[in-house]
Formats: sequence, structure tokens, C-alpha cells
Amino acid sequence: LPEMTREVAASPYSKMFFFDDPASDRYFWKMFAAGIVLLIAMTGLDQDMMQRNLSCATPRDSQKNIVLTAVSQIFVIFLFLVLGVLLYIYMDRSGLAMPEKGDQVFSQVAVNGGLPVFVGILFVIGLISSTYSAAGSALTALTTSFTVDILDGTKRYGERRLTRLRRIVHVAMALGMALVILAFEYLADDSVINLVYKVASYTYGPILGMFAFGIFTRLRVRDGWMPLVALAAPLLSALLQYWAYETWGYRIGFELLIYNAAFTMAGMFLLVKRHEK
Repeated sequence: LPEMTREVAASPYSKMFFFDDPASDRYFWKMFAAGIVLLIAMTGLDQDMMQRNLSCATPRDSQKNIVLTAVSQIFVIFLFLVLGVLLYIYMDRSGLAMPEKGDQVFSQVAVNGGLPVFVGILFVIGLISSTYSAAGSALTALTTSFTVDILDGTKRYGERRLTRLRRIVHVAMALGMALVILAFEYLADDSVINLVYKVASYTYGPILGMFAFGIFTRLRVRDGWMPLVALAAPLLSALLQYWAYETWGYRIGFELLIYNAAFTMAGMFLLVKRHEK
């Protein structure tokens, strides 16, 4: 353990704080602000993630649950970061070729790292079990939302036809998710985790903007125009990101979500119903 600690501390991969270049997308304060809003958007505005807090008996218990979850996540994420550094050190010492994407390091070590065969088998089993638990709840949520909210199935169909419709939608959602996974694999030039957060900066922006607008104001907007605002905000954010880099060489990283939410709120202010709150 002491040797492992020294090796991790001496590795350049252990560096977590970048203060040298404000134009970089890894600049600490940009990542810090982005982390706050990403946590609010991807956890606080996610019904599936917040259900554990909503199911607590009292608000005080919910608060305790949020704090304890946050503290435990800090340690869990730190352990994963340490594991990542150790995997890179192992690849370097073993003479393994570095893969193009960072999320391929684990599989490279497990399968081609000279370890026993059962390690590779355990890797595949662990990968399937961990991803299936997340994908299963997501598929259920997507199926229910599409069937109830989009197709209005609970009002239009009987119980037998509704059950059949749910199964069809569930299969369709599973196929759609498989296509998205394949697209991430073949079209992405970065690791999946970075790509997920980049996509989240666009998709969660309108949701975060609407949430903030509802929390900080009591104004009412013309709902019919909201889909246009929700589409325009990510497009304007992408244009801002491109313009900032081309003009000043300034890279907007994950904090793009903040600009996205701000564009959404600005659009909502333009849609406010006058003389009505």
C-alpha cells in the first residue's frame, strides 16, 4: 500500500487541478462550475436518481441521504481514479500499447495484460452486471414515459392492448439504445465518459434553464413556443462554443451547460405573458 501510494502520487495521471491556462477546457474553475450544474441537472432533475430521496419518510431523512450519498461518492470516485492511474502504470510497465480511447484501458489490461483468463471473464461479467442495472431502469423509464405521455396509452387502450403496446415500445427502445451505443463507439473520437458529458451539456441545458426559471421567478410563459426555445438554446450554445474557439482560441468545456441554460432562460423571458404572473 505505501508503494502504491507513492507510485500514484508520482504519476502525471494523478494531477487533478489545472490552474495554468484559463482558455483550456480543463481549467479548474470552469470544471468546478460545470460540475455543480451537471450534478444538479443529471441527478437533481432525474426522477430515477431522486426517487431514493423522495421515498424517505421525512425531509430531514432526505437531506441526510443526499449528504451521505455525496460523501460516499467522493470516496468511490477517488478509488476509481486511483485504479485508473494504476492501470496506466501497469500498461507502461508491461509494455502494452496505449489504446486510442481512455475507456479501453481496462479491457486491454483484463484481456491482453498477461493476467489469468478468469480475470478477463470476471471483467466481462462485471461489465454486463453493472451496465444492465443502469440500462434496465432507463429502459423502463423510457418505455413508461413514451407509452403514457406520448402515446397516451392509459386512456386510449384497454389493459390487454396496453400490455402489448408496452412490450413493443420496450423492444423498440432497447433497439434504439443499442443503435445509440454503436453510434457512440464508431463516431466518437473521445472516451465515452467525456462524450456523455458533452452530450449532456446540450440535452440537459433546456431542462436546467426551465428549472431555474421556475425556481427564481413566478412568471408564466406562452407554452406553445417552448419547443422552439428548447431547440434554439443548444444550437446557440454550439455556435458560441465554435465562435469563442475560432475568435479567441478559448475552449468552452463542460460549462457549456451553463450557457445553454442561460439561453433557455433568456428565451423564456421573451415568452413571458405580460401583466400575468
